[in-house]
Parts: sequence; C-alpha cells; structure tokens
Amino acid sequence: MPPTPGGAADADTFPAVCDHTHLFPGARLRVQGLPDPASFAARPHPIEVDLRFSDGVIVDAELRTEETDGPLLAVPAHTTAAGTAAAARVWTVRDSRHLNEGEVELRIGGRRMS
Repeated sequence: MPPTPGGAADADTFPAVCDHTHLFPGARLRVQGLPDPASFAARPHPIEVDLRFSDGVIVDAELRTEETDGPLLAVPAHTTAAGTAAAARVWTVRDSRHLNEGEVELRIGGRRMS
C-alpha cells in the first residue's frame, strides 16, 4: 500500500505511528505534529490520522470523540504487508499522554462492539 500524505501536507491529518503490524488492547500509537500536544493529550478532539504500522502499511483512520464513554479510533479494513486481511474495527482509547518529544501517546483499549 503506497504511503499517503499527512501531517504538514494535510493540515487536518496527522501521522500516528504504531510499533506493531496491527492493533490490539494495550497497543500504543504516537500521534505526531499536533499544534498543542499537551492540550490534546488532556482533552482529545476529533482528528484524522495516517496510521503507520511497523510493516510500512499506512491507513487513513479517524479519532472520534463525540462518544460519551471516551475517544474511539476507527480503522478501516486493510491488508498487512504480509498479505493478511484486517477487518474494519473501532477501538476504544484507554488513555492519552503528552510525551517529552512533543508527541501524544494513545493507548488502545478494547474493540468497540456494535
């Protein structure tokens, strides 16, 4: 899957780096390029992210915050670099924190059941 532009190239989309090839409860993402990372960590708001997995796959995902039970990360169906199909999923975000490097770390909770 070819890379998609993000961050400075698209002011409404930010890179979100995952150190794994897939998401799971406890996985962490580092959102980069936010204009005020400390404020975002304290009170996340809706953004679009280029979710960048460790195998080089990039998917357009969305952080949603309209839900009363906390932020959600909506990830569309995609295929890993190894060819494994990953279904579309909506994940809860367990917590967020500002990192020293100006990034915001989001920790994934569980899958949101419909």
